[in-house]
Formats: sequence, structure tokens, C-alpha cells
Amino acid sequence: MEGTAFVPELPDVVVYLEALDRFVVGRELRKIRVIGISLLQSFDPPISEVEGRTVVGTRRLGKRLVLEMDGADELFLVIHLMVAGRLRWRDQPGAKPPGRIGLAAFDFDHGTLMLTEASKRKRASLWLVNGGDALAEDHDRGGAEPLEVNEAGFRDALTFHNRTLERALCDPTVFSGIGNAYSDEILFHAGLSPVQRTGNLADGEIARLYLATRDTLDDWTERHRQAVGDGFPDKVTAFHDDMAVHGKFGQPCPVCGVPVQRIVYADNEVNYCPQCQTEGRVLADRSLSRLLKDDWPRSIEDLED
Repeated sequence: MEGTAFVPELPDVVVYLEALDRFVVGRELRKIRVIGISLLQSFDPPISEVEGRTVVGTRRLGKRLVLEMDGADELFLVIHLMVAGRLRWRDQPGAKPPGRIGLAAFDFDHGTLMLTEASKRKRASLWLVNGGDALAEDHDRGGAEPLEVNEAGFRDALTFHNRTLERALCDPTVFSGIGNAYSDEILFHAGLSPVQRTGNLADGEIARLYLATRDTLDDWTERHRQAVGDGFPDKVTAFHDDMAVHGKFGQPCPVCGVPVQRIVYADNEVNYCPQCQTEGRVLADRSLSRLLKDDWPRSIEDLED
């Protein structure tokens, strides 16, 4: 399903933030133009409070991007791109947002940061948060940071509930910033089935999954970083030619040549190699979806709500 929606995940968000560090940190945010009526999710303090302030830093909370503003009152702009939201940079100050997809424009003296959403269903969100405590309480889902946690912490988070591996990796209260695209790649490189239960994993399998998680996220972050260079990300997508299984249904596995298979549940899709991951078994879509019930997300949005 080449058109499957994609919430930008850890590697994509990290590279976005690195670009924001280059383009807007240390710069005064002169004006915010909010165009999308559903975008702004907070009203106190008013969004105009950050106008005239300088962006002093960025941070990631799961899949959310945070801009820290100067001032003693600790104001943070929080952006959640959700499925179709994207950030774009224009070198023209006061540039006009694009037609039907423009949601907001952040005006700086040297250019304009655009927030767009190419979807009829507007899910991208913007908040202005007052104070670090409120930022953590309202926007930190609590998942372990997969590139910071040690193996013991990874094991504890993974096995706290007995879930399918795919669901555990994508749950923001378990791991921070992983979604459907990179979980496919992680499980492929770990040689594990997406429907294996976390409670049934051997120590060696957990160790393999831990390393695959770190290696996959590090590798794709560096790939995106190299592709963007000193510019701004403009093609943030779930589909890449060099991915092993994600978005590769019916194509040969790069290791064994067996066609990649998939599980489709509502608008969510999981890709895997039956030879490398499930001991030659093809996982049936409909019967498997009935079996998994609440342990399988009905949509990508379910992973964020």
C-alpha cells in the first residue's frame, strides 16, 4: 500500500529538529499565522505570547517537535505532525502558505517556516505550553528512549505487558518515537515475527531485538541526515528504496528472495519476510486480525491517541 499514511518517527523527527537548529534557533519569531482552524490546541497563554521571542532550543518528545522560547516564563511551542503534517522552509520572509494544505506560518526575518497537511482529515496539532512541568505532563507519553536506554531497561519496558512485538514497539508509552515503518525494519533485522508475544521471548531474542532497534534507528537517522545535508527536509516519507520490508509487499526479501508479506488491519499495515521472520509461515490477515483484537491498532492514529 504505497499510499499508506505515515507519522514521522524518531529518525525523521531528529533530522527535522537538526534542521530547525540550523534554521531558526537563535532567531526571533516575529509572527505566527495560524490558518488551519483545527490546528491550535491551546488557548492559554495565547499563541501571540511567543511573537517577538527568540527560539533558544529544540527537543523531541516521542514524535512531537518542541521549540523552546526565551524568557523567564518557559514557553514551548509543541508540534505534532501526525499522519500528513509536514514542515517546510521558505527563504522568503512572510511567504504565503500553500493553498488548501497550509496550516500555519512562522515568520522569521530570514524566512518562513511552513506547517502543511496534505489530507482532508486534519490531525496535525500545535500547542503553546507554559512551563516544563506542563510540557512533561501533557506531552511526554513516558516511553523509554530506544537509543538511550540500556539493554536491561529495554527488556523491562518491552516485557512489562505481554503484547505482540509490533504493538509493543509502536506503543508510545513503551518506547518513544517508534512507529509502523521502523518497527517493520527493526523486526526484520532481529529475525522476529511481528506477532510474537513479548512474554515468550528468550533472553537471546531480546538482546537481538535491542541491538536491531538501536542499529536500525541509528542507520536511518544517519541516512536521512546525509540526504538532507545543510538543507531542510522536504521529502519525509515512510517508503525508501533501501528498506528491507516496509512498503515492499510482494517484492523479494533482500536476504532470502522470498516475497515480502503483509498484515493489513483497517488502514494499518505490517510487512515481514516469512522465511526470515516466521519460519516460513504466512500470517493470515483477517483471521489474525480477529485473533489479535485489542492488541492490534485499528489505525495509525490509534498509536498516538
